[in-house]
Amino acid sequence: MNYLGDKKNVMTPQTIYGTLKAKLGDVTPDGELRYKAELAYEINRLKMEKNALVLGHHYMEPALYHSIVDIAGDSLELSRAASQAEKDIIVFCGVRFMAETAKILNPEKTVLLPSAAAGCSLADGITAEDVCRLRAEFPGAPVVAYINTSAEVKAKSYICCTSSNAVSVVESLDAETVIFLPDEYLARNVAMKIGRQIIVATRAEIEEHDSTDGKPKLISWNVRCEVHEKFSVQDIEKARRQFSDIMILAHPECRPEVVEGSDFSGGTSAMIRFVRESKGRRFLLLTECSLGENIAASFREKEILRICSVRCPHMNRITLESTLDALRFHRYAIQIPNNVQMEARRALERMPVVH
Repeated sequence: MNYLGDKKNVMTPQTIYGTLKAKLGDVTPDGELRYKAELAYEINRLKMEKNALVLGHHYMEPALYHSIVDIAGDSLELSRAASQAEKDIIVFCGVRFMAETAKILNPEKTVLLPSAAAGCSLADGITAEDVCRLRAEFPGAPVVAYINTSAEVKAKSYICCTSSNAVSVVESLDAETVIFLPDEYLARNVAMKIGRQIIVATRAEIEEHDSTDGKPKLISWNVRCEVHEKFSVQDIEKARRQFSDIMILAHPECRPEVVEGSDFSGGTSAMIRFVRESKGRRFLLLTECSLGENIAASFREKEILRICSVRCPHMNRITLESTLDALRFHRYAIQIPNNVQMEARRALERMPVVH
């Protein structure tokens, strides 16, 4: 997590432009930088006027990420950081499940999401009713909800996890059968690491499985991240042929064979830390392209190659324009029923702190 701001004085548009020019001037047209600097100035002014804090996920577009964000991080880091903030309003530049998590952990605060349409293929791919059905199918099996789930799904789960602590969370449960939802590829990667049989369920059916084989099971759901499932082993092979010194980093939501063929696998914060601490010079990040762009702007001495056709359509709905409107018009405020909020909070609080 990076603490970037909470400045007592609002920078002028020209100063913001200078900052963006230094970081993005070699990849972004000058006219666009000047336009975005004006938007950023107005957002920063409104932040002070309304006592607001802007949280920015690492997948945010660079001009936004480097101009208005007070704290940058992954989804859980940002939600936990919000609980320490002495602000009346939290503007979450991320997607819905992230803003919901911030609200669950900070129920007394107003949490705004700049776009009502900023969803997630994982969170939208499973419902609380689906969780209840799996619990009935596998009675007594604890439910692990990936952080990329709705508040309602978290409320029906025992514990939450992130991509970084998924293995340790599953192992801590000491259960022969664990329900791990919803990302199929993350579940497969976890199962491979700890030697569990993977069983994938859908709304239509649950894979046939032998309940007497004695091997611990991980029950997952047939949903994948629409961004990370696009990466292939061929992408890795092509990159290695062209760049002999490249280090390839894959998000754990990628296909197991992609994770296996990479040099490192980890979530967004782990990737940033790896690049920062590595002595390597050239990297390929198999994840949402904005992360590579933001790392490239932050670590100018590193060369970050990207497959820039792979972008998250939901993250891209969060813009400087929509963030400005969120502050101006107080939208879109996250509302979660109290009972859902309480149950989801328990699942989140059972999760160990990720370092």
